[in-house]
Amino acid sequence: MENQEYIRLTGTVEHIVYQKEESGFTVLDLASGDELITVVGEMPGVAEGEELVLTGTYVAHPTFGSQFRVSVYERQMPATAGAIYKYLAAGAIKGIGPALARRIVDRFGEHTLDIMEKEPHRLSEVKGVSARKAEDLSQEFKRIFGVRSLMLFLSKFQVHPSVCVRVWKKWGELSLEVIRENPYVLCRGDIGLDFAEADEIAQSMEISFDDPRRIAAGLQFVLSHNQGNGHTCLPAETLVKVAGTLLEVDRAALELGLEDLAKENDLIVCSCGGRDFVFLPELYGAETYIAGRMALILSSYPDLGYNYDPQIDALQHQLGIVYETRQRKAITMALNNGVFILTGGPGTGKTTIINAIIELFEQRGDKVLLAAPTGRAAKRMSDLTGRTAKTIHRLLEVDYRDGVGLVFKRDERNPLRADVIVVDEMSMVDTVLFQSLLRAMKLGCRLVMVGDTDQLPSVGAGNVLKDLIDADVIPTVHLREIFRQAAESLIVTNAHAIVQGEMPQLQNREKDFFYLTGGSYPAVTETLLDMVQRRLPKQYGFSSTADIQVLCPSRMGQLGTMELNRRLQERLNPPSADKPEVKIFANLFRLGDKVMQIKNNYDIIWKKDDEENGVGVFNGDIGEIILIDKSMGRVKIRYDDRVADYSTDMLSEIELAYAVTVHKSQGSEFPCVILALDHPNPKLYYRNLLYTAVTRAKQLLLIMGSPKAIPAMVENNRKTLRYTNLAGFLTEQMEG
Repeated sequence: MENQEYIRLTGTVEHIVYQKEESGFTVLDLASGDELITVVGEMPGVAEGEELVLTGTYVAHPTFGSQFRVSVYERQMPATAGAIYKYLAAGAIKGIGPALARRIVDRFGEHTLDIMEKEPHRLSEVKGVSARKAEDLSQEFKRIFGVRSLMLFLSKFQVHPSVCVRVWKKWGELSLEVIRENPYVLCRGDIGLDFAEADEIAQSMEISFDDPRRIAAGLQFVLSHNQGNGHTCLPAETLVKVAGTLLEVDRAALELGLEDLAKENDLIVCSCGGRDFVFLPELYGAETYIAGRMALILSSYPDLGYNYDPQIDALQHQLGIVYETRQRKAITMALNNGVFILTGGPGTGKTTIINAIIELFEQRGDKVLLAAPTGRAAKRMSDLTGRTAKTIHRLLEVDYRDGVGLVFKRDERNPLRADVIVVDEMSMVDTVLFQSLLRAMKLGCRLVMVGDTDQLPSVGAGNVLKDLIDADVIPTVHLREIFRQAAESLIVTNAHAIVQGEMPQLQNREKDFFYLTGGSYPAVTETLLDMVQRRLPKQYGFSSTADIQVLCPSRMGQLGTMELNRRLQERLNPPSADKPEVKIFANLFRLGDKVMQIKNNYDIIWKKDDEENGVGVFNGDIGEIILIDKSMGRVKIRYDDRVADYSTDMLSEIELAYAVTVHKSQGSEFPCVILALDHPNPKLYYRNLLYTAVTRAKQLLLIMGSPKAIPAMVENNRKTLRYTNLAGFLTEQMEG
C-alpha cells in the first residue's frame, strides 16, 4: 500500500455485498458515523448487523473506486435489540428468517444471544420453535460463535485471518479444542503458520521445551524450511543436528521423536548409499511417483532400433541443411524412445535438433505440445520453433484455490491431449511441478526433455534434470561440440571454458565478450550507468531498457540490484512533471519504469494486443509501466504483447528490473547483458552462477567490477548441493 498511516474504524455492517466462503474474502458496506464506507478484506463469517472494529488503509480500486482495505478486524456481537434483530434477520443463523427473528427478539430483547448460547431450551417459548428446533438453532449459533472465539483467540498472537479460515475449514467447531491440545498443528503445511509463531502460542500455554508435540513439529519444520532451500530430503543426522539447535533439546529426545513420526508415516525414512534420509510425505511421494512413471514409460517403449535415416534425409532436403552425426543420433533416439533427454550448452545445436524432432513427430501424425517453466522461456521456445509454446502452468491449466493453493485442471482424470510433450529449460523444473506434468500425461504419451545441467537448478525443491541423467537409465545425448559458427562467439566459447573450470578469454576486445576491471565502487557504477544510458546504445543501437539487462549475483551491496536499480532509474527515467509516480513502502515507481513481477499472481487481469483477455502474471515476468492513474489508484504494465491491470496496493509484488539477480534471469535471453561483480562471496559467487549469467547474453556481454570475482567464481565449483533421491528411486525401479 502507498505510504499511509493505518486507520481505525468502528461501525455496523449494513450490507454484505460479496463473501467468499473458502477464503473469507468479504466486501461490505459499513455504517460508521454518518458515512457508508465500502470495506474489503478477509473477514470470514461476518454478517449484517454486527459491530466491527477495523484497522487498515484506504485504497483506490481501478474499477470500484475508494475502499477501506482491512488488515485487522475485531467482531463485537450486536448488543442492542435492534442490532440483534438485523443480525438475525439477515440470515446469519441458518433457520432464522426475518419473521422468526422478530418474534425471538420481541421475546428476549437484548438478552437474545445470551439465551441462545446458555439457555437454548428457552427458545421454545417463542411461537413456532419446537424443542428440537431450539436445539438446532443453538448448535448453529455455537458454530458461528466458535468462529468468533477462534478469531479472538488467535488475534491475540497477531495471526492473520486467512490462517483462521484454514483452521476453521479443517477442524470446525473443534478448532479451539484441537489448538489447545496441540498448538503446533498450526504450523502444518496446510495451515501455514511459522514455527516460531506456533511456538509462541505453545509457550503461552506453558508447553515444555522437550514436549513430544514440540519436537515433532520442530523436525517437520526443519524439513519444510529446507524444502525452500531446494532439498527434497535431509540426511537423518543433519535433520537431528539442525532441529537440536532450533529446539534446544538433546539428541535422544529428537531421535525418539523422529522414530515416532516415522511410525505414523508423518515423515518417511529411507536408506540410500548406507545413509538414512528423511522426507516429508508429499516430496517422498513426488520422487517415487516420478521414478515409477519414468520406469513405466521406458518399459512401454523399448528402443527397437528403427532406422529413421530416410525421414531425416528427406527433412534435410526439405530444409536445406545437413545434420551432423550426433544430431542424427539424437533425432533417432527421440523418435525411438518413450522418454529422451537432450542436454548441452550454448552453440551445440539443441534448437536444430528440437525442430527436427517436432517436425518428424508431426509428420507421422503425432500431436506435439511444447512447454517451458517460465513465460520468457516459453516465448523464446515459440520464437525458435515457430510453434506455440506455453508455460507448464498454463499447459496444465493452473488454478489457485484459497485454502488449497495451486491446483491443476489437467491430471490423470483429465489428461492432456498430446502424443508427445517437449519441455525446454528442464534444469528449472522442480520435483513437484514435474510430478504434476507426468500426472497430466496420458498413458502412451512420449516425453522429450531439453536442458543444460550446468545452469543453476530450479528455485523449487529438487534437481530433476541432473537426477534423471545421473540414474543412467534414460536415453540421453550430451552435446559438447560447438558448431563452427557458434565458435566465433566468445560468449559461447567462454561459457564452455567456464564449465570446464578454465579461465575465459578476457583480453579480446574484438568480439562479443568484454571485461572491464578495477576501479572504486563509484567509478564502476558511473561507468556502468554510462554504458547503459549512452555508450552501448550509441555504438550498437541497443535500447537502454528493452535490449540491455544488468545482472547481479546479489540484491545487496553497492553492486547489488537494489542500489543499481535506484541509480539506473535516476539515470534512465528521471522524474519530470509529465511522469506520475507512486511509492509503495520503500519502492518508488514512475511512468516508463522497467519492472518485474516477483511472485505468481493468478488473479491479475491482462489483455493482449489482439483483444484476447486472460488472467495471471508470473514470477520473473519483465514489463514496463505504461499508465499510472493516481486518482483511480490504477497502474498498467505491458508485458510483451499483454497489458496487465494493477491497483496501486498490488505493486508490493513488483520490483524495478533495470538490474535483476542471475537467479531471476534464468530461462531468459537478452541482446546485451552487463554483469556487475562485487568482491566475491563464496556462497554467492560460484562457477555455475557465472556460467548461467554468461549464457543469458545473445549478442554482447560486458563484465564489470572486482578483478578477483571471475577467477574466484571459476575456481569455486560449489554446485548448489541438493539432497534428493530421485536418481536412487529410479535406479531401484529399473532394477526391480
